[in-house]
Amino acid sequence: MTVILRIAALLVAGIAAVARPAAAKDELVIGMTQYPSSFNPNIGAMLAKTLVEGMTFRPITAWDPDWKMVCLMCTELPTLENGGAVIEEYAPGKKGIAVTYTLRPDLKWGDGTPVTTKDVAFTMEVGKHPQSGVAAAEGYRRILKLDIKDDRTFTFHNDRVTFDYNATGDFRLLPAHVDRPVFEANPADYRNKSKYETDTTNPALWLGPYRVVKTVPGASVELERNPTWAGKAPYFKRIVFRIIENTAALEANLLSGSIDYVIGELGLSLDQALAFEKRHKDRFNVVYKPGLVYEHIDIRMDNPVLADRRVRLALMLSIDREAISTRLFEGKQPVAHSNTNPLDPMYSPGAKHYAYDAAAARKLLDDAGYSDIRGGIRHNAKGEKLSFELITTAGNRNREQIQQVLQSQWKQIGIDVRLKIEPPRVFFGETVHKRGYSGLAMYAWVSSPQSVPRTTLHSQEIPSEANGWSGQNSGGYKSPEMDRTLDAMEIELDVGKRKALFGEMQRIYTEDLPVLPLYFRSDVFVFPKALKGVRPTGHQFVSTLWVEDWRWDPDGKDQGPGIR
Repeated sequence: MTVILRIAALLVAGIAAVARPAAAKDELVIGMTQYPSSFNPNIGAMLAKTLVEGMTFRPITAWDPDWKMVCLMCTELPTLENGGAVIEEYAPGKKGIAVTYTLRPDLKWGDGTPVTTKDVAFTMEVGKHPQSGVAAAEGYRRILKLDIKDDRTFTFHNDRVTFDYNATGDFRLLPAHVDRPVFEANPADYRNKSKYETDTTNPALWLGPYRVVKTVPGASVELERNPTWAGKAPYFKRIVFRIIENTAALEANLLSGSIDYVIGELGLSLDQALAFEKRHKDRFNVVYKPGLVYEHIDIRMDNPVLADRRVRLALMLSIDREAISTRLFEGKQPVAHSNTNPLDPMYSPGAKHYAYDAAAARKLLDDAGYSDIRGGIRHNAKGEKLSFELITTAGNRNREQIQQVLQSQWKQIGIDVRLKIEPPRVFFGETVHKRGYSGLAMYAWVSSPQSVPRTTLHSQEIPSEANGWSGQNSGGYKSPEMDRTLDAMEIELDVGKRKALFGEMQRIYTEDLPVLPLYFRSDVFVFPKALKGVRPTGHQFVSTLWVEDWRWDPDGKDQGPGIR
């Protein structure tokens, strides 16, 4: 990035006059609805953390806003064609792939320490330790060996050849010079004692255009320009994330000017945005970005009641999802029939589609042994009531509305549902992460294009105390057929055959119903008209990863928020 040097007063003044309009704005205040439960790049999988890290961190590779795989920390994306990736036999009859990356020479942590392969080696140690608690341990297990050539070049020797072999996924570098002593002192407690948790404003933790300078738990995260960042200089000197969990209060703060921008990935609900746009389109641009955001209900599969597929299918059939989509979202958030969005090239239209059918749901519950109805609620032959809990995040108006709709629709077929809400940092940081719910949990997964849902569906990805709560299959779903299909999907290089396997995965998913699909979200970006350069991506690599392109241009021609 170009850094403005103080070579001479006249030169600085001249550059400033060209680069900044008279109404220059140094601080951008962003509103979002959740506070990160962790700041460690490899611990937890919360969207709030991802949005902050988009400005303060960089993954080695990422999907860009045009849905293309690109290098962010490496000099060139390794491929089989350019020789950066080579298929190799690591045991008789077993083929893997060696993928070589070279880190950009200008990368530095916020304290000026160069980013090197020492950080790669340390990150590998953390990821491979069974008690470290990394969110996606499977990715580390697949790396058989790490070869380090020099301070910048390294090779992963992977145990299989996957179609996305050059994507580094959840391998996010950790600063060895800061966190290695913490990890070595007690690997099992690293997730809690990492400097990311105990010394979050330490400059040495950050390597993006910005660094964290202040945190107020549950309330705000403040960032300032990172002086060691060598990429394109960001426009704003300072960015503040203000956490407003209630979306109605979030809207009020936007209108009052207390915040400048509501971040699309974690901001206003769609019904709010539809009404907001009608009232305030003279002051704001509202952009609806359909994407790979899957709102669903996880099912605790070891709950004896919910373990019965007839009960799960009855729950599915008694949700009028089309009515929810039409009445709450004006059709802008389409019904999800599986976990794969039609926008994804791996989508299969052949997966089972469930229409609303309350009569069929009632019969299923009768067949499951819950035919004794007392006080409107079903009981089995032992007199046990058909009852469970539905939990979701507090402050999200759409989710709380849908909770009430589901409670009402399920009561109509004789099911007693208790509603519970929790602050997002508790819900994601503890309840879902450590499988602390007893029945149903409603939230969303955000994925990248052609993403194999191994971490959420494979039986080896069930979090437990024994594995340091690694994995994201919080419902505890186990299916040998699904496991085999997921394993095959990853290593199938032929696009047509891989798409067929994705179709098979969706078939199993919709037949087994370990999860209740609800709808695919459209993220709503509410931009002040002066804010330019923000590009919604529609996938898990969020818009903040390109924050250096953002700018404030109140006098410029209004070409829309996505125009650079």
